[in-house]
Amino acid sequence: MRFATRLPGERGLAEHDADQIALIRGQIMRVGDRWRATHPWIDGHQDEMGMAIFVAAIIGVLGDAALYATGLLPWWATVLVTALWLSLLHEIEHDLIHSMYFRTNKWVHNSMMLGVWLFRPSTINPWVRRRLHLHHHEMSGTDSDLEERGITNGQRWGGHRLLGLLDTMLGYALRPFHMRRLVHAYVAQAARDPEESRRLAVTTPLGYFPLSAVHYGLWYLTIGVHLYELFGGHIAYPSAHHALDVVAVTLLAPNMIRTFCLHFVSSNMHYYGDVEPHNVLQQTQVWTAKWLWPAHALCFNFGGTHAIHHFLVRDPFYVREAIRAECQVVLRTHGVRFNDFGTFRRANRFGLAASTTGSVEV
Repeated sequence: MRFATRLPGERGLAEHDADQIALIRGQIMRVGDRWRATHPWIDGHQDEMGMAIFVAAIIGVLGDAALYATGLLPWWATVLVTALWLSLLHEIEHDLIHSMYFRTNKWVHNSMMLGVWLFRPSTINPWVRRRLHLHHHEMSGTDSDLEERGITNGQRWGGHRLLGLLDTMLGYALRPFHMRRLVHAYVAQAARDPEESRRLAVTTPLGYFPLSAVHYGLWYLTIGVHLYELFGGHIAYPSAHHALDVVAVTLLAPNMIRTFCLHFVSSNMHYYGDVEPHNVLQQTQVWTAKWLWPAHALCFNFGGTHAIHHFLVRDPFYVREAIRAECQVVLRTHGVRFNDFGTFRRANRFGLAASTTGSVEV
């Protein structure tokens, strides 16, 4: 058989693109199969691997906090190392969303979902995100792709986009009507009936509550207290101030910097606007430039491996990283773009030149 099986959404594409997508998917599948055959123990214990990484990352976060609290780890190292652990928890959450761990044990599965949310309180409720993310795979690059549109994908570069990447909640707050339109576009496309439409219209905007409200409230309080001190104010409760600083260094700041790195990479490596629905060739590019290493270090090389995931969802994140080099050869050979940094000028459009982007969103 020459090509792997086409998915239903791909049957409406031009024959060349549909064949290319099937060919890429088939080759990536064979690369993964060879890796699995070479590492049978790891492949046969996918649930255990996910749990081991989950537990190790949580121990890492708690260990960093203990070392910082006892003065053995400086604040800047605590922030960076903890952000590394949190990037692993993000990958675990993403794999859980695709039901890669404990698919048949709902108690363990949902406990892990809760755990990755508690340690990454700046993020959306993972059960809400599951629906958003699966819709992202279905409608990537279109108006209803709320997961990417919500993190500035498709916006013209400027002060607001940078602010939205640095602080997701503030970015939302400064453009409430824009966010309302994005949610409506998502609900209109994702809902299968009026009842589901009403449910999504309520649950989607509430996805950041309650944990993100607490996270950002404490973050803004920390900034406010330090600004107050900077301008000569006196803090009446130094012990509470110290406790707030510990939380900020060990959890809040690592989440902020990790989220910025992930959103910067994700929102710019995905294309938007002039892509065909279901055309995976037009959904993402691959980022391998060396100047991206600092950002990739805090989002587990997202730009280097995420395109693999769009073509083949099957593999957990550590398998994608293990087979990354060979898969990138496949992607490059069959026309997937690499390091297309012109997308910064084109507001993430796939094919239009900067002077002809038409209705680029402001």
